[in-house]
Amino acid sequence: MHSHLKPIAAVIGSLALAASLTACGGSAAAEEKVVTVYSADGLKGEKGDGWYDQVFKDFEKETGIKVKYVEGGSGEMVQRAAREKSNTQADVIVTLPPFIQQADSKGLLQAYEPKGADKVNGADKSGDGKWTSVVNNYFGFIYNKKELTQAPTTWEQLLDGKYKDKLQYSTPGVAGDGTAVVIKAMHDFGGKEPAMAYLKKLQANNVGPSSSTSKLAPKVDKGEILVANGDVQMNFAQSKSMPNIAIWFPAKEGGKPTTFALPYAAGLVNKAPHSENGKKLLDFMLTENAQKQVSAIGGGFSARSDVKATDANAIDLAKLLEGVEVFEPDWKDIDTNLQSYVDAWKSATGS
Repeated sequence: MHSHLKPIAAVIGSLALAASLTACGGSAAAEEKVVTVYSADGLKGEKGDGWYDQVFKDFEKETGIKVKYVEGGSGEMVQRAAREKSNTQADVIVTLPPFIQQADSKGLLQAYEPKGADKVNGADKSGDGKWTSVVNNYFGFIYNKKELTQAPTTWEQLLDGKYKDKLQYSTPGVAGDGTAVVIKAMHDFGGKEPAMAYLKKLQANNVGPSSSTSKLAPKVDKGEILVANGDVQMNFAQSKSMPNIAIWFPAKEGGKPTTFALPYAAGLVNKAPHSENGKKLLDFMLTENAQKQVSAIGGGFSARSDVKATDANAIDLAKLLEGVEVFEPDWKDIDTNLQSYVDAWKSATGS
């Protein structure tokens, strides 16, 4: 008998809660001056000096709407939103591809084209208005320039014994930048099999999994490890307070260094508790002013093609990409086959 008592108490509790909410005038949640953002890490500053910090502060000042912020790896944020589907908590979700596509295929997004989305290039938004890039970015690696007198240039160099337990990359399938390691390796080595064969060899030097890429840069800066994966925006922003990290793009021996765009893409969550506030925040992120701050404050690239940043950071960022070949991944294929690529990586590396 006793086993029934607890659920009944819980039911009475939730009924009382429901009654108190209706007493506030029905859609209490919708009236709240709040918006909840689930985001991949990288845009909020370690010291409150990131692009999000500025944009959220300006947004609250202008609208009176407070931003509640939750961050984690791209995959982690999508999984969390999916678990909460019957009781949606997030209003806006921001992740790197292919996780924004994954969020869409799980039915987590509703169509909304923010003001200014017409100025975002076609490859950086979905055709049906489900998501739009708010910050452009590129995949990269970092190394410790104090410890390494010679910067690494190729994937093959990372197999050297001097990188044993001195190299780490975030977990594919969990972190956006970790998944990017697999995408770039498949591109550079010419397919899944040769990429997995390489990553299997690299595993001898790999420290092991990390659900968050942003935690790797401080380790590289201190020299605990010498090389890690990352992305240009996040690492460029971090390098302001971590003087020993430098960005590089691995090449296959005999080939050119390569990278691909890895934008922060934002979508309005389906059945969002504060969807009007979510729309306002998406509009605000794409305003000309916020987009000009992407490089100046965030160390990233504006998502709008009509915003031409000329600040010192924008100039340094353009230099970083000189001579680097930018390829465009087949995101549809990656979204469809992501699990099989992650499984192939797990079996190759014994992870």
